[in-house]
Amino acid sequence: MVDMAAPPADVAAPPLDRAIEDYLTYLRVERGLSPATIRAYRGDLADFASRRDVATAWADGPEAARRHLAERAKRGRPRDPGLAPTSLRRRAASIRGFYRFAYGDGLIARDVAAHIDLPRQPRLLPETLDVAEVESLLEAAPDLRGRALLELLYAAGLRVSEAIGLDREDLSTEGGYVRVIGKGDKERLVPVGDVALDWLGRWLEEDRPALLTRHHVEPLRGGPLFLGDRGGRLARQQAFAIVRGAARRAGLAEGVSPHTLRHSFATHLLEGGADLRIVQELLGHASISTTQLYTHVTGERVREIYARAHPRA
Repeated sequence: MVDMAAPPADVAAPPLDRAIEDYLTYLRVERGLSPATIRAYRGDLADFASRRDVATAWADGPEAARRHLAERAKRGRPRDPGLAPTSLRRRAASIRGFYRFAYGDGLIARDVAAHIDLPRQPRLLPETLDVAEVESLLEAAPDLRGRALLELLYAAGLRVSEAIGLDREDLSTEGGYVRVIGKGDKERLVPVGDVALDWLGRWLEEDRPALLTRHHVEPLRGGPLFLGDRGGRLARQQAFAIVRGAARRAGLAEGVSPHTLRHSFATHLLEGGADLRIVQELLGHASISTTQLYTHVTGERVREIYARAHPRA
């Protein structure tokens, strides 16, 4: 475990490459991070260590790290386009984590990490479909299972993991809602409209029973609501393939995913006058600030409609 007590002021810092290896070992052994995450940290820190001035000055203070991040923030150059804001933030976090370890483990005398700020997280507006595009997507579903899944994703604004994690008993066709276990194991009840309920009912009555019988699926809690071709729970990759295949057949732009339907669900509710707090509850957002991102989307759409419709826009 890293000891965060301050080291003596006259500490002699080890070579940078050795300090980085010590940090990566700590992440792997003590923190238990995955090999992919370790590779990402190694790449970030190797880029940092590649600067000429860093090898000798890395332990003296935050200046070397600040210069490196400032250089990586510069964009628009032909041979070195710089890092996108999200990548720059990750790079800064990697370097700050390394310095926090180095100070806590007594490798350097100054708490450099305290003087390295993370760039602000950019607020990326979610991609959404308009109502006509959603209709085209739904109509392009490959089969009854796909149509029921697409209808539910749009009707209830579920994350794909929430949708494929549903059991039969989580859907109340009489009450018109689904019981969802979201992030942090928080439960919420989400209404489902009549159209989606109709398609779900058809899936439950027509195609699903044959899959249950053919593959001898255990009827625990009624079994998975959405079954894969082999009788198990529908996989995440299969759900993505259903959505992307339907988008392709509908002639929609690339990049449409299950989350696009979730974004469209929230945007269309707000455009229809729904209260922001209600949308927050339906989406299962812990913070209202996450839901507020959709108000920017609707604001942009209002301006687009105004620009198209007003004679003096």
